[in-house]
Amino acid sequence: MDQINLISQSSAIILVLIISGIFLFVGIFYSKKHKGINNYLVANRSVGTFSLTTSLVASALGSWILFGPASAATWGGIGAVIGYALGTAFPLFILIYLGKKIRTYYPKGKTLIEVIRIRLGTNLFKLILFLSTFYMTIFLIAEVTAVSILINYISGTDLWITALIVIICSISYTLYGGLRASIFTDNIQFIVLILLLIIGFSFLISYNSNDFNIEFIQTNKSNLLSSNYLPNFTAGLTFFIAVAATNLFHQGNWQRVYAAKSNNVLKKSLIFSFLIIIPIVFLMGFSGLVAVSQNSSVNPDLAFFFLLLKEQTIHLSIIIIVLAISLTISSIDTLINAISSLIVVDGNKVIKLRGDYLNLSKQIIILLSLISFFLASQGLSILYLFLLADLLCCAAVLTIFFSFYSKSLNEKNSYISIITGLAAGILFFPSPDFSKSILIGIIFPLDFFPSFLSQSLLFCSFIFATFVPIFTWKLK
Repeated sequence: MDQINLISQSSAIILVLIISGIFLFVGIFYSKKHKGINNYLVANRSVGTFSLTTSLVASALGSWILFGPASAATWGGIGAVIGYALGTAFPLFILIYLGKKIRTYYPKGKTLIEVIRIRLGTNLFKLILFLSTFYMTIFLIAEVTAVSILINYISGTDLWITALIVIICSISYTLYGGLRASIFTDNIQFIVLILLLIIGFSFLISYNSNDFNIEFIQTNKSNLLSSNYLPNFTAGLTFFIAVAATNLFHQGNWQRVYAAKSNNVLKKSLIFSFLIIIPIVFLMGFSGLVAVSQNSSVNPDLAFFFLLLKEQTIHLSIIIIVLAISLTISSIDTLINAISSLIVVDGNKVIKLRGDYLNLSKQIIILLSLISFFLASQGLSILYLFLLADLLCCAAVLTIFFSFYSKSLNEKNSYISIITGLAAGILFFPSPDFSKSILIGIIFPLDFFPSFLSQSLLFCSFIFATFVPIFTWKLK
């Protein structure tokens, strides 16, 4: 694994402990004033525009933005950059209309899964509950993996140390304070995020002043900007579909839809968040284009840091650690609270017990955190983990949200549609080295298929997972 060891392991561990500890203390201290299940699940439906905006942005922009967009850009070109940026922000635009509709028709709702159960039935609800929980668990693993790899890259610190500290601090205050604690810490994390991104990009551009432009990329990697480069289209569409579908199913977003003080607050917050997120993700992706133009053998996952830390300054390393930990914790607390809320609200529809479902949710969260800790310590591909999580949501997104507008789509058809889409997507989903899939390269040899299919497995996987379900909607 790549390392540059700009600061010592002990210094890095102390820094991670301090930052994580601050959020732990602040989250618990603030939560003491806001007890109760309504605060835990939907922040008492009283969140204003500023807090909702900062929380939506901080939750959406986890540590993945330091890795994913730049990594995708190194092979997917400008199309991947645009697709990633629009895919991340587009669901917030959709929620302006869909969120208002759901709040109006289901005013006492707390989760999207709860609405699906009411609208489509228990069997489909169980499938979506499983897919959502599985997706958010993979997301959790990817977030912890990302920050652990980064701290290892900067200081050589073992992956498991960072993973352990971040997970313990995050679950401690989130399971104590719920959504109210998550939103309050998001406010702080948003301010830290914006300040450090401004500082980081000012250094990034100054260190690469002659290279951070379209002309440099055109000279050195013109194919990444070319309309004749197929991945510019396939990668762009793939990431748009994948990221947009994922964020529409993110229970953390739906909790915030219900937490808004009013529909007007929700609308303004979503618009502001949309406008903030697009340029941030675009610039992160653009850095990947510049990095691979400078060095074609750059590690895709570390492309952004290859540019930013080329002068190897300790101060920038500290800034990056603070930024990464803040981003990670803001995403982790959202994921933990989202999973917990699903169990609290709808756990009794799956598991019958006499005890407290809030306590059950905490036990399950601790179990999932242990799994995340173990897998994050393995240093798996970050982008690949996110793509696997995205595929699950793509298979369900059109069917579920179309059902809110069409009474003709019943539970049986919806169930078949989602399973069919998931099966189609998995058949084409590429192996970790992107050289083959279950259908192409394992069941059948690569040369049985046109080169377009074998070279565009990820694109085919998401296209089939997303659109194949449409053809089953009319089945009797």
